[in-house]
Amino acid sequence: MQDWQQVQSALKQYWGYEALRPPQDRVIRALLEKRDALVVLPTGFGKSLCFQLTSLLQTGLTLVVSPLIALMEDQVQDLWKRRLPAACLHSELDPALRKRVLKALEENRLRLLYLGPETLFSPPVWQRLQQPQVQISSLIVDEAHTLVHWGGSFRPDYRRLGLLRPALAKPSFPIAAFTATADPQTCTRLGHILGLQDPECIRADPLRANISLNVAIAWSPADRRRRLLRFLAENPGPGLVYVRTRRDGEELAAWLGRHNQKTATYHGGLEAGSRRRLERGWLQGELRFLVCTNAFGMGINKPDVRWVLHFHPPPHLMDYLQEVGRGGRDGGPCQALMLVSEPTGLLDPSDRQRQAYFYSQQERLLAQARRLLQTLPPQGSYANLPPGETRVALGLLQEMGCLHWPDPFHFQVVHRRWQPLPRQDPWQEMEALIHARGCRWQAILPYFGYPEGQPCGTCDRCRQRR
Repeated sequence: MQDWQQVQSALKQYWGYEALRPPQDRVIRALLEKRDALVVLPTGFGKSLCFQLTSLLQTGLTLVVSPLIALMEDQVQDLWKRRLPAACLHSELDPALRKRVLKALEENRLRLLYLGPETLFSPPVWQRLQQPQVQISSLIVDEAHTLVHWGGSFRPDYRRLGLLRPALAKPSFPIAAFTATADPQTCTRLGHILGLQDPECIRADPLRANISLNVAIAWSPADRRRRLLRFLAENPGPGLVYVRTRRDGEELAAWLGRHNQKTATYHGGLEAGSRRRLERGWLQGELRFLVCTNAFGMGINKPDVRWVLHFHPPPHLMDYLQEVGRGGRDGGPCQALMLVSEPTGLLDPSDRQRQAYFYSQQERLLAQARRLLQTLPPQGSYANLPPGETRVALGLLQEMGCLHWPDPFHFQVVHRRWQPLPRQDPWQEMEALIHARGCRWQAILPYFGYPEGQPCGTCDRCRQRR
Protein backbone atom coordinates (compact mmCIF):
# COMPACT_ATOMS: atom_id res chain seq x y z
CA MET A 1 0.00 0.00 0.00
CA GLN A 2 1.19 3.51 -0.78
CA ASP A 3 2.53 5.83 1.89
CA TRP A 4 -0.41 7.94 3.09
CA GLN A 5 1.67 10.99 2.26
CA GLN A 6 1.28 10.09 -1.43
CA VAL A 7 -2.49 10.12 -1.02
CA GLN A 8 -2.42 13.59 0.57
CA SER A 9 -0.03 14.88 -2.09
CA ALA A 10 -2.21 13.66 -4.99
CA LEU A 11 -5.31 15.08 -3.30
CA LYS A 12 -3.66 18.50 -3.07
CA GLN A 13 -2.14 18.38 -6.56
CA TYR A 14 -5.19 17.31 -8.57
CA TRP A 15 -8.17 18.46 -6.48
CA GLY A 16 -6.71 21.28 -4.41
CA TYR A 17 -7.97 19.87 -1.11
CA GLU A 18 -5.82 19.91 2.01
CA ALA A 19 -7.45 16.88 3.63
CA LEU A 20 -10.03 14.16 3.13
CA ARG A 21 -13.30 14.19 5.04
CA PRO A 22 -14.34 11.09 7.00
CA PRO A 23 -15.02 8.40 5.96
CA GLN A 24 -13.28 9.01 2.59
CA ASP A 25 -10.02 7.88 4.18
CA ARG A 26 -11.52 4.48 5.06
CA VAL A 27 -12.78 3.98 1.52
CA ILE A 28 -9.42 4.86 -0.03
CA ARG A 29 -7.50 2.61 2.38
CA ALA A 30 -9.78 -0.33 1.53
CA LEU A 31 -9.28 0.15 -2.22
CA LEU A 32 -5.50 0.58 -1.88
CA GLU A 33 -5.40 -2.63 0.18
CA LYS A 34 -7.20 -4.42 -2.69
CA ARG A 35 -10.27 -5.13 -0.58
CA ASP A 36 -13.81 -5.39 -1.88
CA ALA A 37 -15.98 -2.59 -0.54
CA LEU A 38 -19.62 -1.58 -0.19
CA VAL A 39 -19.87 2.19 0.23
CA VAL A 40 -23.20 3.82 1.13
CA LEU A 41 -22.73 7.54 1.72
CA PRO A 42 -25.26 10.36 1.20
CA THR A 43 -24.92 12.92 -1.57
CA GLY A 44 -22.11 15.38 -0.93
CA PHE A 45 -19.71 12.96 0.78
CA GLY A 46 -17.36 12.86 -2.21
CA LYS A 47 -17.76 9.21 -3.20
CA SER A 48 -16.42 9.68 -6.74
CA LEU A 49 -13.23 11.30 -5.50
CA CYS A 50 -12.42 8.15 -3.53
CA PHE A 51 -12.06 5.84 -6.54
CA GLN A 52 -10.74 8.56 -8.84
CA LEU A 53 -7.91 9.38 -6.45
CA THR A 54 -7.17 5.71 -5.86
CA SER A 55 -6.89 5.06 -9.60
CA LEU A 56 -4.02 7.58 -9.84
CA LEU A 57 -2.04 5.81 -7.12
CA GLN A 58 -2.18 2.38 -8.76
CA THR A 59 -0.98 0.90 -12.02
CA GLY A 60 -3.57 -0.42 -14.43
CA LEU A 61 -7.12 0.48 -15.38
CA THR A 62 -10.06 1.26 -13.11
CA LEU A 63 -13.32 0.23 -14.78
CA VAL A 64 -16.25 2.38 -13.66
CA VAL A 65 -19.69 0.99 -14.50
CA SER A 66 -22.16 3.87 -14.53
CA PRO A 67 -25.89 3.81 -15.39
CA LEU A 68 -26.26 7.09 -17.29
CA ILE A 69 -24.37 8.55 -20.24
CA ALA A 70 -24.70 12.11 -18.91
CA LEU A 71 -23.18 11.01 -15.61
CA MET A 72 -20.22 9.38 -17.38
CA GLU A 73 -19.56 12.40 -19.59
CA ASP A 74 -19.76 14.89 -16.71
CA GLN A 75 -17.23 12.98 -14.64
CA VAL A 76 -14.85 12.38 -17.55
CA GLN A 77 -14.92 16.06 -18.56
CA ASP A 78 -14.10 17.01 -14.97
CA LEU A 79 -11.16 14.57 -15.00
CA TRP A 80 -9.93 15.98 -18.31
CA LYS A 81 -9.84 19.45 -16.73
CA ARG A 82 -7.51 17.98 -14.13
CA ARG A 83 -5.38 16.46 -16.94
CA LEU A 84 -6.12 12.90 -15.85
CA PRO A 85 -6.13 9.95 -18.34
CA ALA A 86 -9.84 9.08 -18.37
CA ALA A 87 -12.41 8.24 -21.04
CA CYS A 88 -15.92 6.86 -21.48
CA LEU A 89 -17.49 4.45 -23.94
CA HIS A 90 -21.19 4.44 -24.78
CA SER A 91 -23.58 4.00 -27.69
CA GLU A 92 -23.79 7.72 -28.50
CA LEU A 93 -20.02 8.28 -28.79
CA ASP A 94 -18.62 9.67 -32.04
CA PRO A 95 -17.15 6.70 -34.03
CA ALA A 96 -13.74 8.36 -34.42
CA LEU A 97 -13.52 9.07 -30.69
CA ARG A 98 -14.71 5.56 -29.90
CA LYS A 99 -11.90 4.16 -32.02
CA ARG A 100 -9.33 6.29 -30.16
CA VAL A 101 -10.65 5.20 -26.77
CA LEU A 102 -10.50 1.52 -27.74
CA LYS A 103 -6.92 2.00 -28.92
CA ALA A 104 -6.00 3.71 -25.64
CA LEU A 105 -7.61 0.80 -23.76
CA GLU A 106 -5.64 -1.73 -25.79
CA GLU A 107 -2.38 0.13 -25.19
CA ASN A 108 -3.05 0.41 -21.43
CA ARG A 109 -2.92 4.24 -21.52
CA LEU A 110 -6.06 4.89 -19.44
CA ARG A 111 -6.44 5.03 -15.68
CA LEU A 112 -10.26 5.36 -15.64
CA LEU A 113 -12.76 4.04 -18.17
CA TYR A 114 -16.46 4.79 -17.66
CA LEU A 115 -18.98 2.56 -19.42
CA GLY A 116 -22.36 0.87 -19.01
CA PRO A 117 -22.71 -2.87 -18.40
CA GLU A 118 -23.93 -3.45 -21.97
CA THR A 119 -20.77 -1.82 -23.37
CA LEU A 120 -18.53 -3.66 -20.92
CA PHE A 121 -19.68 -7.02 -22.27
CA SER A 122 -19.68 -5.95 -25.94
CA PRO A 123 -17.17 -7.87 -28.14
CA PRO A 124 -14.84 -4.88 -28.89
CA VAL A 125 -14.36 -4.11 -25.19
CA TRP A 126 -14.37 -7.67 -23.88
CA GLN A 127 -11.75 -8.79 -26.39
CA ARG A 128 -9.41 -5.98 -25.34
CA LEU A 129 -9.93 -6.60 -21.62
CA GLN A 130 -8.77 -10.17 -22.15
CA GLN A 131 -5.50 -9.12 -23.77
CA PRO A 132 -2.53 -9.84 -21.46
CA GLN A 133 -1.06 -6.33 -21.58
CA VAL A 134 -4.31 -4.75 -20.27
CA GLN A 135 -4.05 -4.50 -16.49
CA ILE A 136 -7.16 -4.00 -14.36
CA SER A 137 -6.70 -2.41 -10.94
CA SER A 138 -10.37 -2.39 -9.81
CA LEU A 139 -14.02 -2.56 -10.85
CA ILE A 140 -16.18 0.26 -9.51
CA VAL A 141 -19.98 0.00 -9.70
CA ASP A 142 -21.21 3.58 -9.35
CA GLU A 143 -24.83 4.30 -8.34
CA ALA A 144 -24.88 0.62 -7.38
CA HIS A 145 -28.46 0.67 -6.06
CA THR A 146 -29.52 0.65 -9.73
CA LEU A 147 -28.08 -2.86 -10.02
CA VAL A 148 -30.82 -4.09 -7.68
CA HIS A 149 -33.39 -1.40 -8.34
CA TRP A 150 -33.11 -1.38 -12.16
CA GLY A 151 -31.29 -4.61 -12.85
CA GLY A 152 -34.37 -6.71 -12.23
CA SER A 153 -36.69 -4.78 -14.47
CA PHE A 154 -34.77 -2.51 -16.81
CA ARG A 155 -31.04 -3.22 -17.27
CA PRO A 156 -30.60 -7.01 -17.16
CA ASP A 157 -26.90 -6.76 -18.14
CA TYR A 158 -26.21 -5.47 -14.62
CA ARG A 159 -26.84 -9.03 -13.41
CA ARG A 160 -23.69 -10.23 -15.19
CA LEU A 161 -21.25 -7.89 -13.43
CA GLY A 162 -20.48 -10.45 -10.75
CA LEU A 163 -19.20 -12.79 -13.49
CA LEU A 164 -16.52 -10.35 -14.66
CA ARG A 165 -13.80 -11.11 -12.12
CA PRO A 166 -13.80 -14.92 -12.37
CA ALA A 167 -14.12 -14.79 -16.18
CA LEU A 168 -11.01 -12.64 -16.76
CA ALA A 169 -7.69 -14.48 -16.52
CA LYS A 170 -6.14 -11.57 -14.62
CA PRO A 171 -4.55 -11.05 -11.21
CA SER A 172 -7.38 -10.60 -8.71
CA PHE A 173 -8.72 -7.07 -8.45
CA PRO A 174 -11.17 -5.55 -5.96
CA ILE A 175 -14.81 -4.74 -6.69
CA ALA A 176 -16.37 -1.74 -4.95
CA ALA A 177 -20.03 -0.71 -5.02
CA PHE A 178 -20.85 2.97 -4.39
CA THR A 179 -24.31 4.45 -3.79
CA ALA A 180 -26.08 7.16 -1.79
CA THR A 181 -29.02 4.95 -0.79
CA ALA A 182 -29.26 1.27 0.07
CA ASP A 183 -31.30 -0.49 2.73
CA PRO A 184 -29.86 -3.63 4.39
CA GLN A 185 -31.70 -5.97 1.99
CA THR A 186 -30.27 -4.08 -1.01
CA CYS A 187 -26.77 -4.28 0.49
CA THR A 188 -27.11 -8.05 0.88
CA ARG A 189 -28.33 -8.48 -2.69
CA LEU A 190 -25.54 -6.24 -4.00
CA GLY A 191 -22.95 -8.40 -2.29
CA HIS A 192 -24.52 -11.56 -3.70
CA ILE A 193 -24.92 -10.35 -7.30
CA LEU A 194 -21.44 -8.78 -7.48
CA GLY A 195 -19.74 -11.68 -5.74
CA LEU A 196 -18.16 -9.40 -3.12
CA GLN A 197 -15.66 -11.22 -0.92
CA ASP A 198 -15.63 -10.13 2.74
CA PRO A 199 -16.32 -6.52 1.74
CA GLU A 200 -15.40 -3.52 3.84
CA CYS A 201 -18.82 -1.94 4.57
CA ILE A 202 -18.61 1.84 4.95
CA ARG A 203 -21.92 3.55 5.63
CA ALA A 204 -23.33 6.80 6.97
CA ASP A 205 -26.92 7.51 7.86
CA PRO A 206 -28.89 9.42 5.19
CA LEU A 207 -30.28 12.16 7.44
CA ARG A 208 -29.85 15.63 5.92
CA ALA A 209 -31.65 18.06 8.19
CA ASN A 210 -31.16 20.95 5.76
CA ILE A 211 -33.80 19.27 3.56
CA SER A 212 -37.21 19.98 5.09
CA LEU A 213 -39.52 17.03 4.34
CA ASN A 214 -43.20 17.91 3.93
CA VAL A 215 -46.29 15.95 2.90
CA ALA A 216 -49.60 17.52 1.83
CA ILE A 217 -52.92 15.94 0.85
CA ALA A 218 -54.30 16.79 -2.58
CA TRP A 219 -58.07 16.39 -2.37
CA SER A 220 -58.60 16.21 -6.13
CA PRO A 221 -56.57 16.38 -9.35
CA ALA A 222 -57.40 20.09 -9.60
CA ASP A 223 -56.31 20.68 -6.00
CA ARG A 224 -53.00 18.90 -6.73
CA ARG A 225 -52.28 21.34 -9.54
CA ARG A 226 -53.33 24.36 -7.47
CA ARG A 227 -50.95 23.30 -4.71
CA LEU A 228 -48.16 22.97 -7.25
CA LEU A 229 -48.70 26.53 -8.53
CA ARG A 230 -48.84 27.89 -4.98
CA PHE A 231 -45.62 26.07 -4.08
CA LEU A 232 -43.86 27.46 -7.18
CA ALA A 233 -44.92 30.97 -6.23
CA GLU A 234 -43.75 30.59 -2.62
CA ASN A 235 -40.38 28.96 -3.42
CA PRO A 236 -38.02 30.91 -5.65
CA GLY A 237 -34.77 29.52 -6.94
CA PRO A 238 -34.00 26.38 -8.94
CA GLY A 239 -35.87 23.15 -8.29
CA LEU A 240 -37.32 19.94 -9.67
CA VAL A 241 -40.85 18.57 -10.07
CA TYR A 242 -40.98 14.76 -10.08
CA VAL A 243 -43.73 12.73 -11.74
CA ARG A 244 -43.92 8.97 -12.21
CA THR A 245 -44.48 8.45 -15.95
CA ARG A 246 -43.53 10.10 -19.24
CA ARG A 247 -47.15 10.83 -20.03
CA ASP A 248 -47.67 12.52 -16.63
CA GLY A 249 -44.63 14.71 -17.29
CA GLU A 250 -45.66 15.79 -20.76
CA GLU A 251 -49.20 16.62 -19.70
CA LEU A 252 -48.09 18.55 -16.61
CA ALA A 253 -45.39 20.53 -18.45
CA ALA A 254 -47.94 21.54 -21.11
CA TRP A 255 -50.42 22.63 -18.40
CA LEU A 256 -47.73 24.64 -16.59
CA GLY A 257 -46.83 26.33 -19.88
CA ARG A 258 -50.42 27.50 -20.21
CA HIS A 259 -50.06 29.01 -16.72
CA ASN A 260 -46.99 31.07 -17.66
CA GLN A 261 -44.43 28.70 -16.13
CA LYS A 262 -41.39 28.22 -18.33
CA THR A 263 -40.41 24.57 -18.05
CA ALA A 264 -39.96 21.33 -20.00
CA THR A 265 -40.35 17.63 -19.35
CA TYR A 266 -37.39 15.26 -19.05
CA HIS A 267 -37.69 11.48 -19.36
CA GLY A 268 -35.75 8.50 -20.63
CA GLY A 269 -37.66 8.42 -23.91
CA LEU A 270 -36.12 11.66 -25.19
CA GLU A 271 -33.32 11.42 -27.72
CA ALA A 272 -29.85 12.12 -26.37
CA GLY A 273 -29.47 15.62 -27.81
CA SER A 274 -32.75 16.77 -26.25
CA ARG A 275 -31.75 15.39 -22.86
CA ARG A 276 -28.39 17.21 -22.96
CA ARG A 277 -30.04 20.51 -23.96
CA LEU A 278 -32.50 20.26 -21.07
CA GLU A 279 -29.73 19.37 -18.61
CA ARG A 280 -27.64 22.35 -19.71
CA GLY A 281 -30.66 24.66 -19.69
CA TRP A 282 -31.45 23.75 -16.10
CA LEU A 283 -27.83 23.76 -14.88
CA GLN A 284 -27.22 27.19 -16.42
CA GLY A 285 -30.45 28.71 -15.10
CA GLU A 286 -32.27 29.10 -18.41
CA LEU A 287 -35.00 26.86 -16.96
CA ARG A 288 -35.80 27.39 -13.28
CA PHE A 289 -37.18 23.87 -12.97
CA LEU A 290 -37.81 20.69 -14.94
CA VAL A 291 -40.75 18.30 -14.80
CA CYS A 292 -39.00 14.94 -14.77
CA THR A 293 -39.26 11.23 -14.16
CA ASN A 294 -36.66 9.32 -12.14
CA ALA A 295 -34.51 9.28 -15.30
CA PHE A 296 -33.23 12.73 -14.29
CA GLY A 297 -30.86 13.81 -11.57
CA MET A 298 -28.53 10.93 -10.78
CA GLY A 299 -25.02 12.35 -10.51
CA ILE A 300 -26.11 15.84 -11.63
CA ASN A 301 -24.06 18.32 -9.63
CA LYS A 302 -26.10 21.48 -9.07
CA PRO A 303 -25.38 22.64 -5.52
CA ASP A 304 -28.08 25.31 -5.13
CA VAL A 305 -31.31 23.36 -5.72
CA ARG A 306 -33.65 25.01 -3.22
CA TRP A 307 -36.74 22.82 -3.59
CA VAL A 308 -37.96 19.42 -4.81
CA LEU A 309 -41.65 18.71 -5.32
CA HIS A 310 -43.08 15.23 -5.82
CA PHE A 311 -46.26 15.73 -7.80
CA HIS A 312 -46.92 12.02 -7.22
CA PRO A 313 -45.40 9.89 -4.47
CA PRO A 314 -42.67 7.56 -5.74
CA PRO A 315 -43.25 3.80 -5.45
CA HIS A 316 -40.21 3.19 -3.26
CA LEU A 317 -38.54 4.94 -0.32
CA MET A 318 -35.17 4.55 -2.08
CA ASP A 319 -36.53 6.56 -5.05
CA TYR A 320 -37.82 9.22 -2.70
CA LEU A 321 -34.51 9.62 -0.87
CA GLN A 322 -32.55 9.72 -4.14
CA GLU A 323 -34.81 12.42 -5.54
CA VAL A 324 -35.04 14.72 -2.50
CA GLY A 325 -31.27 14.28 -2.17
CA ARG A 326 -30.81 16.34 -5.33
CA GLY A 327 -31.69 19.40 -3.27
CA GLY A 328 -29.46 21.32 -0.89
CA ARG A 329 -26.15 19.78 -1.96
CA ASP A 330 -24.43 23.00 -0.83
CA GLY A 331 -25.75 22.51 2.70
CA GLY A 332 -28.25 25.33 2.28
CA PRO A 333 -31.97 24.96 3.01
CA CYS A 334 -34.16 22.95 0.66
CA GLN A 335 -37.94 22.54 0.78
CA ALA A 336 -39.20 19.07 -0.22
CA LEU A 337 -42.94 18.64 -0.69
CA MET A 338 -44.72 15.42 -1.60
CA LEU A 339 -48.36 15.63 -2.73
CA VAL A 340 -50.47 12.56 -1.96
CA SER A 341 -54.08 11.60 -2.66
CA GLU A 342 -56.62 11.85 0.13
CA PRO A 343 -56.68 8.66 2.22
CA THR A 344 -59.89 7.09 0.88
CA GLY A 345 -58.90 7.39 -2.77
CA LEU A 346 -62.50 8.20 -3.65
CA LEU A 347 -61.91 11.79 -4.76
CA ASP A 348 -58.52 11.17 -6.36
CA PRO A 349 -57.65 7.49 -6.97
CA SER A 350 -54.57 8.32 -9.11
CA ASP A 351 -51.94 7.34 -6.51
CA ARG A 352 -53.54 3.95 -5.95
CA GLN A 353 -53.90 3.39 -9.67
CA ARG A 354 -50.20 4.08 -10.24
CA GLN A 355 -49.19 1.72 -7.45
CA ALA A 356 -51.45 -0.97 -8.88
CA TYR A 357 -49.86 -0.46 -12.28
CA PHE A 358 -46.29 -0.83 -10.97
CA TYR A 359 -47.32 -3.91 -8.98
CA SER A 360 -48.97 -5.49 -12.05
CA GLN A 361 -45.77 -4.90 -14.06
CA GLN A 362 -43.74 -6.78 -11.45
CA GLU A 363 -46.22 -9.64 -11.39
CA ARG A 364 -46.14 -9.84 -15.19
CA LEU A 365 -42.34 -10.13 -15.19
CA LEU A 366 -42.49 -12.89 -12.57
CA ALA A 367 -45.05 -14.78 -14.65
CA GLN A 368 -42.82 -14.47 -17.71
CA ALA A 369 -39.82 -15.76 -15.73
CA ARG A 370 -41.86 -18.76 -14.60
CA ARG A 371 -42.80 -19.61 -18.19
CA LEU A 372 -39.22 -19.11 -19.35
CA LEU A 373 -37.92 -21.53 -16.70
CA GLN A 374 -39.93 -24.35 -18.27
CA THR A 375 -38.85 -23.62 -21.85
CA LEU A 376 -35.14 -22.77 -21.49
CA PRO A 377 -32.74 -25.29 -23.04
CA PRO A 378 -30.37 -27.01 -20.57
CA GLN A 379 -27.66 -24.61 -21.71
CA GLY A 380 -27.69 -21.55 -23.92
CA SER A 381 -26.13 -18.28 -25.02
CA TYR A 382 -27.14 -14.92 -23.58
CA ALA A 383 -26.60 -13.30 -27.00
CA ASN A 384 -29.24 -15.57 -28.57
CA LEU A 385 -31.97 -14.33 -26.24
CA PRO A 386 -34.08 -11.44 -27.57
CA PRO A 387 -33.28 -8.16 -25.77
CA GLY A 388 -35.86 -6.80 -23.40
CA GLU A 389 -38.10 -8.67 -21.05
CA THR A 390 -36.76 -12.16 -21.86
CA ARG A 391 -33.34 -11.13 -20.57
CA VAL A 392 -34.97 -9.48 -17.57
CA ALA A 393 -36.75 -12.76 -16.81
CA LEU A 394 -33.45 -14.61 -17.13
CA GLY A 395 -31.95 -12.26 -14.54
CA LEU A 396 -34.76 -13.10 -12.12
CA LEU A 397 -34.07 -16.82 -12.61
CA GLN A 398 -30.37 -16.17 -12.00
CA GLU A 399 -31.17 -14.51 -8.66
CA MET A 400 -33.34 -17.50 -7.69
CA GLY A 401 -30.33 -19.78 -8.20
CA CYS A 402 -31.89 -21.61 -11.15
CA LEU A 403 -28.89 -20.90 -13.41
CA HIS A 404 -25.14 -21.40 -13.45
CA TRP A 405 -22.91 -19.16 -15.59
CA PRO A 406 -19.60 -20.73 -16.77
CA ASP A 407 -18.79 -17.27 -18.17
CA PRO A 408 -20.70 -13.98 -18.70
CA PHE A 409 -22.05 -15.13 -22.07
CA HIS A 410 -23.37 -18.66 -21.46
CA PHE A 411 -25.77 -20.14 -18.92
CA GLN A 412 -26.77 -23.61 -17.75
CA VAL A 413 -30.03 -24.57 -16.04
CA VAL A 414 -29.27 -25.97 -12.57
CA HIS A 415 -32.85 -26.77 -11.56
CA ARG A 416 -36.39 -25.85 -12.60
CA ARG A 417 -37.94 -25.35 -9.18
CA TRP A 418 -39.88 -22.09 -8.92
CA GLN A 419 -38.58 -20.27 -5.81
CA PRO A 420 -39.20 -16.53 -6.02
CA LEU A 421 -37.37 -14.54 -3.35
CA PRO A 422 -39.58 -13.15 -0.57
CA ARG A 423 -39.74 -9.38 -0.74
CA GLN A 424 -41.63 -6.79 1.24
CA ASP A 425 -43.99 -4.49 -0.60
CA PRO A 426 -41.97 -1.23 -0.84
CA TRP A 427 -45.15 0.83 -0.74
CA GLN A 428 -45.58 -0.07 2.95
CA GLU A 429 -42.47 1.97 3.76
CA MET A 430 -43.76 4.91 1.72
CA GLU A 431 -47.06 4.78 3.58
CA ALA A 432 -45.18 4.75 6.89
CA LEU A 433 -43.44 7.97 5.83
CA ILE A 434 -46.63 9.59 4.54
CA HIS A 435 -48.60 8.83 7.72
CA ALA A 436 -45.74 9.39 10.20
CA ARG A 437 -46.87 11.26 13.31
CA GLY A 438 -43.36 12.17 14.41
CA CYS A 439 -40.25 13.44 12.64
CA ARG A 440 -40.25 12.31 9.02
CA TRP A 441 -36.48 11.85 8.85
CA GLN A 442 -36.67 9.59 11.91
CA ALA A 443 -39.38 7.57 10.15
CA ILE A 444 -36.95 6.95 7.27
CA LEU A 445 -33.86 5.90 9.24
CA PRO A 446 -35.05 2.43 10.43
CA TYR A 447 -35.70 1.34 6.85
CA PHE A 448 -32.04 1.95 6.06
CA GLY A 449 -30.86 0.11 9.16
CA TYR A 450 -30.30 3.02 11.54
CA PRO A 451 -31.96 3.60 14.94
CA GLU A 452 -34.14 6.62 15.45
CA GLY A 453 -32.41 9.57 17.06
CA GLN A 454 -33.07 13.24 17.63
CA PRO A 455 -35.83 14.89 15.55
CA CYS A 456 -34.53 16.88 12.58
CA GLY A 457 -36.33 20.08 13.62
CA THR A 458 -37.03 21.07 10.00
CA CYS A 459 -39.77 18.75 8.66
CA ASP A 460 -43.46 19.63 8.82
CA ARG A 461 -44.08 17.31 11.80
CA CYS A 462 -41.24 18.86 13.83
CA ARG A 463 -42.44 22.38 13.02
CA GLN A 464 -46.01 21.49 14.05
CA ARG A 465 -44.74 20.22 17.43
CA ARG A 466 -42.87 23.46 18.04
